[in-house]
Amino acid sequence: MTLTPQQSSAKAREICALAPIVPVLVVHDVAHARPLAEALVAGGLPALEVTLRTPAALDVIREMSKVEGGVVGAGTLVTPADVTAAVEAGAKFGVSPGSTPLLLDAALAADLPMLPGAATASEAMALLERGYDMLKFFPAEASGGAPALKAIGAPLPQISFCPTGGVSPSNAESYLSLSNVVCAGGSWVAPAKLVEAGDWKAIEDLAREASTLAR
Repeated sequence: MTLTPQQSSAKAREICALAPIVPVLVVHDVAHARPLAEALVAGGLPALEVTLRTPAALDVIREMSKVEGGVVGAGTLVTPADVTAAVEAGAKFGVSPGSTPLLLDAALAADLPMLPGAATASEAMALLERGYDMLKFFPAEASGGAPALKAIGAPLPQISFCPTGGVSPSNAESYLSLSNVVCAGGSWVAPAKLVEAGDWKAIEDLAREASTLAR
């Protein structure tokens, strides 16, 4: 293993700090990949999470990785095989809904910075014990939303989060106002209807609005 948990978290924090919102993308058609990434990057959202929830996801990562100014990561990493596939596709970071020792070991061995998921104080403490201090808070709204994350932050101020899951324009700033939040993950900047219609200008406009959210 060449990457340490501390280095992994430091790199993940650096990527999360690029913009207040990290688009969480479920892309079904690889033909949409490049123009979608170009629109989001042009709108001020360079860090892109492509979830491995579609058969096209790995090819989408390959295409998006060609877009200048973008930092493309793979989401929904669950197994070591997912890590290997994501790295081979060109992912620069990984995101997982939770964490397991096998998954984290695989990411370290592959030099893939990880944003592992936690929803409770115990999960966050276990990851901190291992050396991770930049985590994904998931599922954010279902786990109590911004009030829960604020409460977790009181005894664990050394841990920072990227809340994802139910984050929207109406509640994003309630998360971003917290001292333990670096950014938030959101899917609203690339709604399926606009992607299917190829309305890249509208998506760029949504990204630009999201990029101005206050942290």
